[in-house]
Amino acid sequence: MSASSGDAGSGKPGKSSRRRWLRRSALAGALVLAAIAGGGYGLDRLDKAYPPPLDLPAAVSVEVVDRDGKPLRIFANAQGRWRLPADLDRIDPEFLRLLIAYEDKRFYAHRGVDVFAVARAAGQMLVHGRIVSGGSTITMQLARLIEPRQERSMAAKLRQTLRALQIERRLSKREILTRYLTLAPYGGNVEGLRAAALVWFGKEPESLSLAEAALLVALPQSPEARRPDRHPAAAAQARARVIARMVHAGLIAASEQERLAGIATPHARRPMPALAPHLSRAALDRNPSATVISTKLDSGLQARLEQAALEGARRNGPLVSVAIVAADAQTGDILASVGSPDFQDESRQGWIDMTRALRSPGSTLKPFIYGLALEEGLVQPETLISDRPADFHGYRPTNFDMTYQGDVSVRQALQMSLNVPAIRLLDALGPARLISRMRRAGVSPTFPKGEIPGLSLGLGGAGLSLVDLVQLYANLASPAGSPIALGDGVTRIGGPLPGQPMLTPVASWHVGDILSG
Repeated sequence: MSASSGDAGSGKPGKSSRRRWLRRSALAGALVLAAIAGGGYGLDRLDKAYPPPLDLPAAVSVEVVDRDGKPLRIFANAQGRWRLPADLDRIDPEFLRLLIAYEDKRFYAHRGVDVFAVARAAGQMLVHGRIVSGGSTITMQLARLIEPRQERSMAAKLRQTLRALQIERRLSKREILTRYLTLAPYGGNVEGLRAAALVWFGKEPESLSLAEAALLVALPQSPEARRPDRHPAAAAQARARVIARMVHAGLIAASEQERLAGIATPHARRPMPALAPHLSRAALDRNPSATVISTKLDSGLQARLEQAALEGARRNGPLVSVAIVAADAQTGDILASVGSPDFQDESRQGWIDMTRALRSPGSTLKPFIYGLALEEGLVQPETLISDRPADFHGYRPTNFDMTYQGDVSVRQALQMSLNVPAIRLLDALGPARLISRMRRAGVSPTFPKGEIPGLSLGLGGAGLSLVDLVQLYANLASPAGSPIALGDGVTRIGGPLPGQPMLTPVASWHVGDILSG
């Protein structure tokens, strides 16, 4: 083997290889310089004949946010990637300084191609016989991200270079940074700085520490080889190189280097926000083209109630489901909506939204029966009422524990949820009057086809959703003024209903006072 063709044993290229590298580097540099020097005319023609695909919308993840803009749930995009748009105003300025100093320190001075960096990289390659540093700018990396190349060749590099020149003519530096930080890869199916900050650190990019920022600067150059969950040593080494260069550049104090090196890199991916799965999916169905969907939910309350539902279901066995709705009785806003204990739990059919399903309301309508009786003057809270076996035209209600209390006060009867006293009052009032008052609050119970509402209504003989019940109780809790209607948490806004309140303020106050005991 000729020595000039390279020596496999030595690992160093021969003179012929060096000459080829030199010729290729010189050619590439000449073409780049010619493109820059030629400037307007040549690039104008190129733009018309071969424009960069900047108008193609990047498929970003859909984000459902709470009332304060905090993420409730994020959906992967159609390609199964977590990709969130970057917002430079919500990124730690320290991260941007590190990124530009490490990746492209003349970013704000060049026009897409850093000639000095290209010349330096070519010279280092010739001297060392291998690539020591790259000459790619952030704009060139953006060009590669919007048009991924399948091969590593001089022609591909030239196309990338020309694209960078085109991009700089069309976009501002701020727009370039925004697009780069939306598309940059951070390992696996994670793209964009914000998705990376959430997956690797569970926080927004505006709250990154110095060590976290340094790791996220290092990841895009080799996202798979440096993934912290799979290659923690490589991730730590890459972070250390960023920190060392920042120390050399004077952006980080030398005394910080050792401290930062001792901070562990993340060992596992964190789950993306996944609260309110039922409401989030319903919101997505109603807004299929939106990328950010706002809701009225409170993410903190939603998280606590989802945990409470899960714990309650576990205590009560595998065949029990749990649903919770919390609403603001003054505005009608739904603040939390838990459709099931666990969306993925097949044994409980967790994918069914139990807040919207029609169910028997059981004894939950009793307070409204008592409220209407108080309003009509049939009873007062301390009026005695009989809790004994009774026959109401063939309907014979019994108490849950099959016992009877005799004569009790109305207050005691409601607090103990006794069945017979409630039916006595409903019989005196008539089921139609209760239904009429429910309709004042915007709620209409459902009955089997052809069935006439009867006294069983008082013990759950009708179909209502949990949202319906919460709307009734919101009206009980907010007696003054017009009746209140709940929103749906997304598109329909809650607020006053026309007409009279469901109960008078005095009757509502008495019921609330009894229930508080």
